[in-house]
Amino acid sequence: MKSKRTLTVLVLVALVAAGLFMYQRSAAADAPAYRYAEVTKRDLRRTVSATGTLNAVTTVSVGTQVSGQVAQLYVDFNDRVTKGQLLARIDPKLAQQAVTDAEANVDRNRAQLVAAQREHTRNRELMASGLVARSAFDTTESQLLVAQANVKSAQVSLDRARQNVSYTEIVSPIDGVIVERNVDLGQTVAASLSAPQLFLIAEDLSSMQILVKVDESDISLIQQGQDVTFTVPSLPRENFRGKVKQVRLQSAVTENVVNYTVVIEVDNKQQKLLPGMTASVDFLVASADDALAVPNAALRFTPVRTGNAGAATATSTTGSGNATGQRRSGTRTPRSADSGRLFIEGQDGKLQAVRVKTGITDGTFTQVTGEGVREGLKIIAGSNAPADATAQSQTGTSPFGGQQQQQRAPRPGGF
Repeated sequence: MKSKRTLTVLVLVALVAAGLFMYQRSAAADAPAYRYAEVTKRDLRRTVSATGTLNAVTTVSVGTQVSGQVAQLYVDFNDRVTKGQLLARIDPKLAQQAVTDAEANVDRNRAQLVAAQREHTRNRELMASGLVARSAFDTTESQLLVAQANVKSAQVSLDRARQNVSYTEIVSPIDGVIVERNVDLGQTVAASLSAPQLFLIAEDLSSMQILVKVDESDISLIQQGQDVTFTVPSLPRENFRGKVKQVRLQSAVTENVVNYTVVIEVDNKQQKLLPGMTASVDFLVASADDALAVPNAALRFTPVRTGNAGAATATSTTGSGNATGQRRSGTRTPRSADSGRLFIEGQDGKLQAVRVKTGITDGTFTQVTGEGVREGLKIIAGSNAPADATAQSQTGTSPFGGQQQQQRAPRPGGF
């Protein structure tokens, strides 16, 4: 009894397996051999992508020409300032002491000049009377010239000291916004070697620019006045627009790649863009409106060609003669870079090749033109054949396929 139940179960399992096998074969037989697409009309845009950084059009670094301790700070980050506005003040005590010392030096040299003038006048009268030698008069004359020069030098030092006092007041050179503040109250700044940056002022953030590095392979496509679109990470769903203002001739090599800097002018009246933001830029290098286009996969599709029965064949709609799916010996006519080939299914079920001229592409669709190409034309975009079947078909086209099969054939006796 138990053996009968086991046999019944095995029979049922076999029937189910056979049914599934037949169903899969039927489904595979009913499935279309190819994936289809249509020629459609659409607007195409060809772009070159790059990444850059947003900056203010004009930024001024404000420093100090004198050393000292920061005594007062009058502005902070993001403050709007006007030209000539006082930003900070450096302790002026040392500078004022230098002015006092320079004034004293001027007074001393003026007194020496008065004494030299009197000596010169007295020796000139004595020399006229023959009481003083000519050499003594020449000495007093040279001393007078030196005293006059010392007065001028002392006056210059006084003017410099007074100017340094004015430098203790840090004022804004332009109207703008404080972007950076690099100094704190009580901090000591040293301007002995170079002027330290205290503030960075952006002149006007309603107009900004993007500095973009473009690869040398694409730089020939970028022209002044070209339209661009870009996005920033903080506003990923919003597209901004700009124009190419300048293509700089100076190149820079980064990781063995030659890049050129492109300057893009941007309108920022809504103040949504901030300095330092990273911009993903698309340069519009070509466009076509209402163009006939096909998926790029259709232009890449090539039917599997074999010499066996039932293999796919393709018939060309251009040229003379009947081209079958079998490979022919001889050279193949080279195609230009702007030409392509589409495949359509004829009424007899055979594939026909249609030569087309390709235009611009947006990476997904490509513009095509040619005889017989029209909107709604049904084309082949790919094959539904399994990967193993495709591999077997391609193996059948190999000139060594027959030899390999013969070598794998079992010998008589199982050897």
